[in-house]
Amino acid sequence: MNELPVGRRVAQWRVRRNMTQQQFADRLGKSKSWVDKVERGVRRLERVSNLREIADALRIDLEALLAERPGQPDPAAAGVERVRAALARYHVEASTRPPDVAELRARLGHAEQSYRHARYPELLTLLPGLLDAARAARATRPGRATDDLLVPVYGLIALVLVKVDQGELAWLAADRGMAVAMATNDPKVAAVATVPLAQALRYGGRQRSAMEAAVVAAHRIMPPRPGADPPADPSLLGTLLLQAALAAAGRGDECDVQELLAQAAEAAQAARTAEAVRDVGVGDGGFGRAAVEAARVVAEAALGDVAAAVVRHERLTAGDEWRWLPPEHRAAYLIDAARAYAQTGDMLRAGRALLDAERTARGEVHDRPAVRDVVAVVARSAAAPAGVARLAATLHVT
Repeated sequence: MNELPVGRRVAQWRVRRNMTQQQFADRLGKSKSWVDKVERGVRRLERVSNLREIADALRIDLEALLAERPGQPDPAAAGVERVRAALARYHVEASTRPPDVAELRARLGHAEQSYRHARYPELLTLLPGLLDAARAARATRPGRATDDLLVPVYGLIALVLVKVDQGELAWLAADRGMAVAMATNDPKVAAVATVPLAQALRYGGRQRSAMEAAVVAAHRIMPPRPGADPPADPSLLGTLLLQAALAAAGRGDECDVQELLAQAAEAAQAARTAEAVRDVGVGDGGFGRAAVEAARVVAEAALGDVAAAVVRHERLTAGDEWRWLPPEHRAAYLIDAARAYAQTGDMLRAGRALLDAERTARGEVHDRPAVRDVVAVVARSAAAPAGVARLAATLHVT
């Protein structure tokens, strides 16, 4: 039954309760035609309040009416343990064969694409083997080519672990990547490693450390003086500045937030002017003006100006450039927007933002434990869209 549309489930539960459509309609205070349309899927149930009335009339829990495949094990748990085991392997044997760097780059590219589409359980399965292979390649052929592989692999592991609520393990992976990057004495490689490090530090509540790390890395790849040539990689620079700004917002430092976002906006303009937005590893994430505006919304909400954040959010999502962000980035941002709407008491728009996030990148909603709190809050409101009740039941947060 859990694979059926809601209307079909209503019909099956009604039959189980030995009620005719007329009897069921009388119990609900609706017409028989209304019940018939619901059961055939002609009429959609748009509000949580309607679903709760139906569940009460059928004498069942709302979760029994809505849940999709209840009781399934956490798909990320086994993957996290495999990643933990890979990080705990300290002794790597060099291979007798030269590493196939091109093949490893292709595997890394596939993993990065999976991250951009929020395929976290899949990534947690792939990453331990990729880490082992990248470490073995570096042991066999030490040098810049293998360093440039290992640094983003550690960074990608850190980013995924943040998503699945493994903050300390994420910090460990990011720190390992930073150690490799610093040994290269290349500011750009260190900057690439700093993006996931800053995210892991922010997730762990270490806002000051995250801000300082991102600012130092940004300054090292900035032009030496105002008016000099634009930065060699404005996307990477801008991403670091956004990490610093979000960390500053977490500390409540509005002055630093505004300065850092202004610098990030300049980097976005440089990237646009030079047509320089390109892949630099997991850190760039589709950097551009939309990424800056999304960070501005999140920062405003963190600083307490939720009303301004909501207005800015609606302006951002009405534009075309918003669609340039990767699905993972859009979905994560929509979850932040849902929290902002919930703070204003607008549970209808909060629910719509959550459902939009689910449609954009399902894994961002279903595989992230941190999302469940906001889903639970919104689902308790009678004003929330009906789909949020279904989502809450699926995530077992009703």
